[in-house]
Amino acid sequence: MSHIRLCLTAIVLAAVASSSVVAQTPGPQPEPAPAASAPDSSKPSTATQVETWTRKKWEAAKREWAKDKAKWADCRKQSSEQNLKGRKSWSFLYTCMTS
Repeated sequence: MSHIRLCLTAIVLAAVASSSVVAQTPGPQPEPAPAASAPDSSKPSTATQVETWTRKKWEAAKREWAKDKAKWADCRKQSSEQNLKGRKSWSFLYTCMTS
């Protein structure tokens, strides 16, 4: 009887050991998507990036946009009507001037 018990114990231990090895073995890994087809949702929009511009960069953009006096005046008026202040107005003005 002890011989049968010993064999059954060995079989159970072998089954447990092999199942733990199988559980630890990683399965097939999915291939990462190519960079070209990856969505740019991780990158903030350009309008959002404008909020982090330095004042020097912002002033240079304003000088360039001010050359189109009518559009610049209209965009500034819209920004003022929406009560946008500081860097929050920067993204609005950028979007307005580049659209």
